[in-house]
Amino acid sequence: MNSPTASARARLLAAAAPLVLSALCVSAPAVAAEDPATLVDSVIVTANPDPEDPPVVGDARRKLSRTPGAVSVISAESFASREALALDDVLRDAPGVYAQKKWGGDIRISIRGSGIGNANHNRGLLIAQDGVPLNEADGYGDSQAIDPLTARYVEVYRGGNALRFGGALLGGAINTVTPTGRDAGFDHRVRIDGGSFGLLRENLALARTFGDWDVYAAATNQTGQGWRSQSQQNIQFGALNIGRSFGEDREVRLTVNGSNINQEIPGALTLAQFAADPQQAAAGNVALDYQRNQRGLRGALRTRWRLDDGLVLEGAVYAVWKDLDHPIFQVIDQQSRNYGLWGRLDWQGRIGGLRADAYAGLWLRTGDLDSNFYVNLATARGAPRSRTLQNADASDLFAEGRLFVTDHLALIAGGTWGTAGRDYQSFAIPGVASTYNLKASKDYEWFAPRIGLLWEGEQGMQVFANLTRSVEPPNFGAMSPTGTGFAPVEAQKAWTGEVGARGRRGSFTWDVTVYRARLDGEMLQYTVAAGIPASTFNADRTVHQGIEAAVDWRFAPQWRLRQTWTWSDFRFEGDVQYGDNRLPIAPQQFYRAELRYENRAGWFVAPSLEWSASGAWIDYANTRRTPSYAVLNFGAGWTLNDRLSLFADARNLTDEAWVSNTQAVTVWTPGAAVLWPGDGRSLFLGLTAAF
Repeated sequence: MNSPTASARARLLAAAAPLVLSALCVSAPAVAAEDPATLVDSVIVTANPDPEDPPVVGDARRKLSRTPGAVSVISAESFASREALALDDVLRDAPGVYAQKKWGGDIRISIRGSGIGNANHNRGLLIAQDGVPLNEADGYGDSQAIDPLTARYVEVYRGGNALRFGGALLGGAINTVTPTGRDAGFDHRVRIDGGSFGLLRENLALARTFGDWDVYAAATNQTGQGWRSQSQQNIQFGALNIGRSFGEDREVRLTVNGSNINQEIPGALTLAQFAADPQQAAAGNVALDYQRNQRGLRGALRTRWRLDDGLVLEGAVYAVWKDLDHPIFQVIDQQSRNYGLWGRLDWQGRIGGLRADAYAGLWLRTGDLDSNFYVNLATARGAPRSRTLQNADASDLFAEGRLFVTDHLALIAGGTWGTAGRDYQSFAIPGVASTYNLKASKDYEWFAPRIGLLWEGEQGMQVFANLTRSVEPPNFGAMSPTGTGFAPVEAQKAWTGEVGARGRRGSFTWDVTVYRARLDGEMLQYTVAAGIPASTFNADRTVHQGIEAAVDWRFAPQWRLRQTWTWSDFRFEGDVQYGDNRLPIAPQQFYRAELRYENRAGWFVAPSLEWSASGAWIDYANTRRTPSYAVLNFGAGWTLNDRLSLFADARNLTDEAWVSNTQAVTVWTPGAAVLWPGDGRSLFLGLTAAF
């Protein structure tokens, strides 16, 4: 734990961080750097994308700039010159996104506190690839099946700004987009990278055009031992994207993505174990050889078809299959199948002589999951312990329109009407007293409206404000069926208001948003006991409020300072048991900065800092925080020519012992094994050849 002096310094620096960031925005002269600002590695959306952006990235920024709220676009170029193994590496510079690794590819991803207490994977956030949800139909999310090396860019819609997908979730949506044969930027690419902890990753990709046809194909193989014990992994990814053009803005496209993921699980540690040796694994995880192994296949047939000058249809049909072999305290054997239909019409024109645009769409999905639990005999299946069938379906009708009442000011209104169903069946197993025959079902229906304003200046600056309702029905894990039916967990509802500004002027590009969400019935989870799944309850009233800020400052030719700062104030509001206590998991202050120098000879250096100034609460009673930390990193790279580039990515240079994640408990005790250590000092090297 920090000394009083260190804690005082941390609080002082935490308070100063936003002031420094704000000062940078106003103190330097608003003049352009001598060299044109190349924003291809920026995550900030503006109404006038930089001409240096690749066309596909510029188009994505223009599309998202219509949103009266917080959005980001992350191009592949922004993480190509560092070790990006999962979404936490990809999303590190996106303001307002909390993405931290627990183990292997299991990343806790939360936007504005969405699903913040979820024990496993993601909730309250739509994670998609090419618009195809990776979430199960009941809302359970899993980001492990995403390969960053097969993403052309990533779209981030924070909060209610994910309406274009049809969702009405508190966190919004993250969508990765696969390259095509026309926009990949190469014909062939070979990439080899690896380094500490036995990591080795090989990626092969090709992109081709044949008249009206194009194809992109890629394969990745990844192996490693991991920094902690019980962390070995063996992973393969594959991607295929075939398109056929029928003229300008008219195409049909087939995408297929596959994954084979095998990972050991080191487990969470107590505070004493973390202090003694953060590299150790939990004893129970070693004894039973905890693992998470899954195979998945996703396919989508998509189209974008311009019907006339002002009307475009986008749509897709998709299917997702996943097979999970998950030895933990029991062996979890699950197979799931999810299917969906999604379509949207985008219109641009005039109403009463005023400029206007709108979209309207439909999203239907259904899924079923066969779940079987067995006694874990060191990863082998022993006697059966439970058998259940879980079916879910959902539908959303959504629409939003903008009307420019002046040349610069648009009024915006929209909403989504949604339904969701849960059907559950369990079977009694002879000789197993805890099993039972049960059929249960529950249906949900809601309307989530949205209103907003968007002002656009001459130079691409935008100021926006909106008020959005979100609704999240519980998934099967939260409903925790027993012999008498579903647990009494209701849908989570919230109203979120946000105000922000984004733009570019001279050497500055910025994106700053202030938001406040008031939640009714927030679904919170806590660890009941070791080896027992977390219990879910509806809180009465909670508040999530904060600031999401990002500033890129090109203060001199070839120099750029990037800063992101997130202030998260998540708390109960007059709770009978917890009063106004803060919610656990997310740190109140989280800051990242990178100083990058790019030499005209083709090389760059980029020291960076990740700083959690306040630590995070572990329990709802607010008796214990995780230690605050500061992790220093250093990146470097060299583009030898148009075909060959190298990078080095050194992390945690001071070998800081830090906690990247924690589980939530009601009241912390010294024996609570809830801490997930972050990786120690490491070095990764990479080589990419494109031709």
